[in-house]
Amino acid sequence: MSQVCVIGIYVPNIQKAIDFYTTVLGFEVNKQYGPKIVTLVHGELPIVLEESENALNNLDITTRGVVLGLKTEDIHQTVKLLKEHNVDFIVGEPEVCPPGKFISFRDPFGNILEYLQFD
Repeated sequence: MSQVCVIGIYVPNIQKAIDFYTTVLGFEVNKQYGPKIVTLVHGELPIVLEESENALNNLDITTRGVVLGLKTEDIHQTVKLLKEHNVDFIVGEPEVCPPGKFISFRDPFGNILEYLQFD
C-alpha cells in the first residue's frame, strides 16, 4: 500500500514561496537543500518547495504545480511494478535526490507522482 510521505510544489521564486508558506500558513523551514530546494513542516507531512524557472510555463508539465510523493521501501521493485502497468514515466530509473532516490511518473490524467526511497 502506498503511503504519502511528501508534497512537492514547484515555484518560480523560492524566497517568496518560503515567506508565504511560513508567514501566512504557519509552516516552518525544516531543511534547506541548496538555494532552490527547501523542506517545510507543519504537522507530520512535509512540503518540499523547489524553485523552477518553468514553474509558470504551462507547456512544461514536468516542472510546475503540485507533485504527490509516495514512500517505497524498494524503489527498484516499484519501478518494475509500474513498468508492468505501462505507466508514463518522467524519470523511469531511480535518481539520487537529497533524501535518497526517486522516480517520477504521470497518472492517466497527467498528474505527476513520485516514489521516494529514503536512505
